[in-house]
Amino acid sequence: MALPLVQQHPTLAWGGDMPSTRDDILAGYLHLREISKRLHEEVLKSISGDTLLKHARRLGLAQGKTLILDDTDEMYYVYDLAIYTAPADRSRAIDRYAKSAKFEPQSDEQLMLDAMRTSQFAILLIEQRHDAVGLIATDILRNSKVWLLDVGLESSMDDGELIATRLFTPGPFSMTAGVNVPFEIEMLEPICTLLPQRMGNSKLSRIAEDRRFAEAVYKVGLADGVMDRLAYLDLPDRA
Repeated sequence: MALPLVQQHPTLAWGGDMPSTRDDILAGYLHLREISKRLHEEVLKSISGDTLLKHARRLGLAQGKTLILDDTDEMYYVYDLAIYTAPADRSRAIDRYAKSAKFEPQSDEQLMLDAMRTSQFAILLIEQRHDAVGLIATDILRNSKVWLLDVGLESSMDDGELIATRLFTPGPFSMTAGVNVPFEIEMLEPICTLLPQRMGNSKLSRIAEDRRFAEAVYKVGLADGVMDRLAYLDLPDRA
């Protein structure tokens, strides 16, 4: 969802005016990040080991029932697919969890859960630093602007760089679901070979919504040694 970046004091969905200082905005962001971590942990409790292994095998991180990990953080790509994707004839784990969750309609927990359910997989071109905090990026698959809050990415990414990630948009800013892939245009060819041929004529925005696109990006990124190029600086105990 594109949001107006020129708005200086937008209203946040969790109430009140948007804080004007970096520290206040970060405090709101970190509050929502903690909620998203707890929700991720709850959703994962409902996902079977067999389902996780299936996703791990598709990413090249398992053989049979044995995980093959160079870095334990590689499992976060498995968790992402298990939570947010499903075949057309199956429901997603995040949606099944939402049916049983009992949060107050106006609570921050419900706000975050709704944002997680409507998340979008995106490839972002970092344009510049936001005046207050975070980054201004362009979602090149949808040609829309994004105000991205992520402590680690803000400190580690340069203008002009690309990153693939899943986005939550709980208010005027977006935040990542927790896993990122530094992206290069050269990755498109091997990614396309992993996708059904019939997707080749689809619009980029439609391709991005297909569950297999994120899987292909993660698989190519992992094969290319993505963990060697990542340093998660957001929160040390992220989910």
